[in-house]
Amino acid sequence: MFGFALVAAAASPAIAQTDPATVRAIEAVAYDYVDGQLEGDVERVTRALHPDLAKRTPKRESPYETLPLGRMTSDELIGLTREGALKTPRDQWQRSVKLLGVDQDIATVRVETPWFVDHLQLGQFGDRWVIVNALWRRKPRPAQR
Repeated sequence: MFGFALVAAAASPAIAQTDPATVRAIEAVAYDYVDGQLEGDVERVTRALHPDLAKRTPKRESPYETLPLGRMTSDELIGLTREGALKTPRDQWQRSVKLLGVDQDIATVRVETPWFVDHLQLGQFGDRWVIVNALWRRKPRPAQR
């Protein structure tokens, strides 16, 4: 029964009850984040991020940490975008953005590309949505031929 409650909660009606303009605004931020990285467009990525972004990924092992995390700031992500770290020709883009939940002035979005999966937490500041937190993981790269 407990598992059923979790599944039922995942299909939250909150998104369906959210104003369509709000849904579009949140999705636009997520697309600025992912498409900006794929285009190497610093302006789009910067616009999507809170200046105090916390971007983290669980790491496998570390002799120095019990629960090791890779950490990245907004400045570091913007710098990687400027360097074109994920720049990809548009015909090779395979990405998705899925709004998982909205609760007044916070939202959760899942973004996926062939290279990574991000779970983004957004906050609304005035009429602007930005990414405050990102928990992500790298996907295995296909073998080069």
